[in-house]
Formats: sequence, structure tokens, C-alpha cells
Amino acid sequence: MKEDRVNLGKVAVLMGGSSAERDISILSGTGVLQALQARGVDAHAFDPAQRDLSELKREGYARCFIALHGRFGEDGTVQGALELLGIPYTGSGVMASAIAIDKVMTKRIWLAEGLPTPQWRKVASAEAARAAFSALGAPMIIKPAREGSSIGLTKVMTADACETAYARAAQVDEQVLCEQFISGEEVTVPVLGSGPQARALPVIRIVAPDGNYDYQNKYFTDEVKYLVPCGLPTGEEEQIQQIVLRAYQVLGCRGWARADVMIDARTRKPYLLEINTAPGMTGHSLVPMSAKAAGISYEDLCVQLLQAAALDHGGAGA
Repeated sequence: MKEDRVNLGKVAVLMGGSSAERDISILSGTGVLQALQARGVDAHAFDPAQRDLSELKREGYARCFIALHGRFGEDGTVQGALELLGIPYTGSGVMASAIAIDKVMTKRIWLAEGLPTPQWRKVASAEAARAAFSALGAPMIIKPAREGSSIGLTKVMTADACETAYARAAQVDEQVLCEQFISGEEVTVPVLGSGPQARALPVIRIVAPDGNYDYQNKYFTDEVKYLVPCGLPTGEEEQIQQIVLRAYQVLGCRGWARADVMIDARTRKPYLLEINTAPGMTGHSLVPMSAKAAGISYEDLCVQLLQAAALDHGGAGA
């Protein structure tokens, strides 16, 4: 293992960036940077919002750990730039990243593949959001189609609330998604690896105050309970892991990701909400928590992900 680490070369941990999730990215990147350095990796912080990516090539970086979140970080743009520079990077490639950040495109593919996801409407006005509310019923989720960390998300209970909720989401992204609300338990499932070798890690059940798993509760409070082992009825964890693994594979994801799932309280049917191809690595983040339950430490997880750094067209890093 030690020899592998020596051979990882000069590593850039990409963090910060210019998306709405910049602050979370810095938290994630700082954790990853410290973990890699603790394992003797020649790792350095690199903020694409402050430096040109071409400097990576000039300064002799051998691979990149992408700890950027949201647009310009996990949407295929940075991945495409690194492809052109020929520098292997962690996580999914250009196409899978671009599709996964777009919740509408993701849902279209999952539905085409027969995977369960809540009903939805893509809307371009407050009036259209009201019409979606009439079709989907209450409660309904209104959220940006291409943002994460629950930014711009509102749970609406009445048609009158649609206008404010739409405006809030549209402020973040001109593409807005209205989604049927599934009442029940929320779980999340990380996946590690690529292709047939990919595997789902233990399911984490999320218990938030009043069911409010928002930006504040995700990152800055200790009010949320994360249960791993998840304590779901026999067979449910395995069923959800299989669905998530399939959801990961049909999008062409590689390296790692984390999918969010709702379990309908009445029918016990799981519904895929979205998949995150550059998951958080903060002190509150869920991939490290699940990995730990599977016997993988935070530092080992960071090194494993870095060893799997690759390019879409050849140039695997390991």
C-alpha cells in the first residue's frame, strides 16, 4: 500500500470553485487534503475559482481529486477540461457527470430503464408550477434541476405557495423541477467502483427533525440522526442497494457516487430521488460514514478514490 501511495505523484485537490456549494466544497476538500497528506501523498489545494486549470499541467500534477460540488465541479465541465489536459481525476467522466447533475435528464434515463422515481414536471413559470401542483398533489417539492445540498428547495403544501417556491428555485437555476413528495423514510446509499466491480455500501437511514433534512441540518447541526446499520426490515436494504447499483450503472458512473432514496411509508416501495457524483467529504458527510461501517477509514477511502482516478479515454491513474 505504501508503495502505491508513493506512486500517486503530485496531486491537486480541487476545492472551492464558483458554484452555490463553494463553502461545502472547501470543507470537503480540506478534509480530503489532510487525509491524503497524512498518508504521505504529495497533495496540494487548488481552487479553480482563483487559478486557471491550465496551471495543473504546467505545475506537473499527475492526478486530481475532485472535491468540487455543484455546477462547474460535478457537471462535466471540469471533467472535460481535465480530459483535454490528460490529467486523470476521481469520480465519473464527462457524460455521466453532466447527466447526473441534471435531475430531469437523470429521471428520464431511470424511467427508460424501468427504475422507480417520483413523478415530476419540469416548469418554466410560477403558473406552470401551480399546474404541476394540481397534477402531482400536496405536498410537492419544488427545486432547481441542477443544484445540490437542498439549495433552493421548498416543500409546498398549497397552490398559493408555488409562486414564492418557484422564484426561490429559479434564482438558483433557470431549470426548475416540481416533484411528487414521497412520505416515508429517507435513506442514502454510496457506491464505490466501476462497471461490474461497483458495489453498494451500507444503507444509511436519515432521521431529521420534523423530517426537515435541509441545507442547515445537512451540514451545520447535530440534530439529524444517521442510522447505520439502517434497521430496515429484512430484505429491504439489499433491495435498495440493488436498485441504487443499477441506477449508478445505467448512468455510466464510475469511481464513486451517492444516491438518495425515499421509501413510501404505505407501500414500502423505494423511489430514487437523485444521484450525487461528487459527494461531500465533510464531518457530517454520509459516504465516509457508510464506508466506516464497511470497515473503510476516511483516509483509506480518500486514497482508494485517488488510486482509481481515470480518464474517459484511457489513462487510468492506478
